[in-house]
Amino acid sequence: MQEKYNMTGMSCAACSSRVEKAVSALPGMKECSVNLLKNSMVVQYDEKTLTGTDIIQAVEKAGYGASLLTGSQKKATSVSTEQSVSANAAKKEYETMKRRVIWSFVFTVPLFYISMGKMLGWPLPGYFLGMENSMIYAFTQFLLLIPVVFINSKYFRVGFKTLLHRSPNMDSLIALGSGASLVYGVYALYKIAYGFGHGNVDLVHQFSHDLYFEGAGTILTLITLGKFLEARAKGKTSDAINKLLNLAPKTATILRNGVESIIPIEEVEKDDILIVKAGESIPVDGILTDGTASIDESAITGESIPVDKQAGDKVIGATVNKSGYFQMQATKVGEETALAQIIRLVDEATSSKAPIAKLADKVAGVFVPIVIVIAIISAVVWMICGATFEFALTIAVSVLVVSCPCALGLATPTAIMVGTGRGAAGGILIKSAEALETAHCVQTVVMDKTGTITRGEPVVTDLVCEPDIPKTRLLQIAASLEKLSEHPLGRAIVAEAEKQKISYLPVHNFRQIPGQGIRGMIEDIEYLAGNQKMMDAFNIHGTALEQLQDRMASEGKTPLYFAGAGKLIGIIAVADVVKPTSRQAVKELQDMGIEVVMLTGDHKKTAEAIRRQVGVDRVIAEVLPEDKEQEIRRLQKSGKKTAMVGDGINDAPALARADVGIAIGAGTDVAMESADIVLMKNDLLDVAGAIELSKATIRNIKENLFWAFFYNIIGIPVAAGCYYAAFGLKMNPMIAALAMSFSSVFVVSNALRLRFFKPKHGTATTPADIGSASESVVVTHTTIAEHVSREEASSLDDCCQNKMNQTQGGTTMKKELSVEGMMCPNCVKHVTNALNAIEGAADVTVSLEAKTATLSVPETVTDEMLKAAVTEEGYKVTGIRTLA
Repeated sequence: MQEKYNMTGMSCAACSSRVEKAVSALPGMKECSVNLLKNSMVVQYDEKTLTGTDIIQAVEKAGYGASLLTGSQKKATSVSTEQSVSANAAKKEYETMKRRVIWSFVFTVPLFYISMGKMLGWPLPGYFLGMENSMIYAFTQFLLLIPVVFINSKYFRVGFKTLLHRSPNMDSLIALGSGASLVYGVYALYKIAYGFGHGNVDLVHQFSHDLYFEGAGTILTLITLGKFLEARAKGKTSDAINKLLNLAPKTATILRNGVESIIPIEEVEKDDILIVKAGESIPVDGILTDGTASIDESAITGESIPVDKQAGDKVIGATVNKSGYFQMQATKVGEETALAQIIRLVDEATSSKAPIAKLADKVAGVFVPIVIVIAIISAVVWMICGATFEFALTIAVSVLVVSCPCALGLATPTAIMVGTGRGAAGGILIKSAEALETAHCVQTVVMDKTGTITRGEPVVTDLVCEPDIPKTRLLQIAASLEKLSEHPLGRAIVAEAEKQKISYLPVHNFRQIPGQGIRGMIEDIEYLAGNQKMMDAFNIHGTALEQLQDRMASEGKTPLYFAGAGKLIGIIAVADVVKPTSRQAVKELQDMGIEVVMLTGDHKKTAEAIRRQVGVDRVIAEVLPEDKEQEIRRLQKSGKKTAMVGDGINDAPALARADVGIAIGAGTDVAMESADIVLMKNDLLDVAGAIELSKATIRNIKENLFWAFFYNIIGIPVAAGCYYAAFGLKMNPMIAALAMSFSSVFVVSNALRLRFFKPKHGTATTPADIGSASESVVVTHTTIAEHVSREEASSLDDCCQNKMNQTQGGTTMKKELSVEGMMCPNCVKHVTNALNAIEGAADVTVSLEAKTATLSVPETVTDEMLKAAVTEEGYKVTGIRTLA
């Protein structure tokens, strides 16, 4: 059983280490992780042996408090509620520390002024000066110290309580240090009073200069200042999670019995019909049932370009409806929504503990007792060496106050929290601190091909037709046949025809031939569509069929043959194309010294074609789904830290086996459950980004730990007076308190630098990276003869189009338009549609990068007509030139 507890009373790494040790010792306890930064504890235990009451009692016995975090015993508290509670607690702590530090300074400033005024020559009222006023001078300081002690009494309550429980912490050091100064000051008051009563002027003079009230007050105030700054900085570590929480709408517009009403988001139930208007956030995950919209999904996917949605499309909660009005059916509510899952992943990651944190925990567990022993030994040694009691006391207090176990405890969790939060903001969800640490030492990245390196869906790449068959005619016949087929390759052809707005022809006597293809009658002519086996079966041969088969296979393409009236009319090549950023992602990883391996079940020729395109170091092809995990195991046995990147169900075992499993966000739930890191943007560049983030976070943790250890290694010997005899170097307790306070602030501030982390690589520049594959694929169309001899030809002529022009009996011209104002593939689509709508226009190609549009048009189409068509869509034509 796994439970989460809110903790109270913890102030440093020694506290968390003590709690963890006490709870872990319970019989039946499987795992215990205490997070100092979040004041939380996550436990996993055998409920047959242990109960929640036993755990709470163990925590209380160790000197701290714990309460089970739960909304009800049957329904788990939502992550958002947990985070809200955590955020409120952090805010409350900040406000409390703010009040404490303000009032502490109100009393400490006059205390410090009065005590140091004589020494520094500051002007003081006469009743504080002179031997006769020594009692007024001393007692006034005592009165000013009392409020400071009262305001900061928590240090004494917690410090002495943990000391009695034999688990001293940072508060114990503060309580002992400032308490010793306070006690000695009270002792000095009695000595001054005794001197006045017995006429011992020397005694009055001596102890009026040995008051330590200002030391005790300044120690408490400066440490409280440090805690205040630390609380403010710690509040920023959860900014990323808080921003995610703020995305979630608080209300939803529901449609019930034809009546609209606004209800709290918590009351939305599965299958409810909701209404979302322009400018509103989508309340929960669901399916759009009526209307259309342009949705800004950047909060979830990181993609800034709005996505057009229509009936039947999925919509994600917390995304924003930029334009349109629609109704949706709720499919996932509460903790099932994508946003809730993201927040939970980040929360679990920040609650987990990285292996590197174990070193700090071990040191913190014995740190405070060792410091107390060092303080006592230092005082005793100095007194043996002839120093005064006051000098020895100053040494002991300085050692107690300068020591900072807090910096050790904050070094790792602050960096982990900021790092995982920064990753979440960039669409990189890291599910555990261990994964974040392991990723920085990955030596080999293994990538699945389909859906990871490639888009995962076939698209048309080539149209190869006989010289007397126009390419539009070939595509029309092919799409008409394939529309009746359910084959994935056929769907790619249908999608291409729809993109080009080609109408379908009626098909009669449609039949499927298993293992070969399909056939049907179109306009009283029998057409065939299938593989080479089908062509052989019907004795249809083209002179270049075999050459085309081999050439396309070497390019990773699958050729589909089309024949009519007993002769070949053309070939359409279909392929699962590489994502635009895959090659760059592979290069980024290689530049980091990481070997990149592609793992696929495809034929070796197809795999080799993809390897050449993206530049991976090597390929492991023809691997069965069940063997992928064994390949990962084999790589690990060679001694390399291995990361696996995949998106499918068959990748799940390999993802789980790898040292770091990385799931592409558009993949299956099973893959994401098995993975350690989830990439929401579905962009391979984020694999490099995740590893860079891991390296930056681990580097930050090491910097924090170095500073924490270095500070204590230098500070404690100086405070103990080790350099006093040789160099006269001695630390004043007030300076020690200031140094101790700012050591923790430095560690937290250093961790906050991760908020500005940016991967060295770029990100996908267009939504085509995560959207429809067909929007960015350029389809090549040639004749069969040209396709065979294109390596020898200096240029390619569009024979298909030429033949079409001849049949139309006119002359065409090829034009290039310079178009300004295009920003995304949707713009490309609008310009393409506008030009295709011109009568006689063909071969329209629009380039977003070059800001150009090329097309062939009859000589009857003027430049003004072309310009008007584009301008009507809202874009500017800056130039038109004739290419041929």
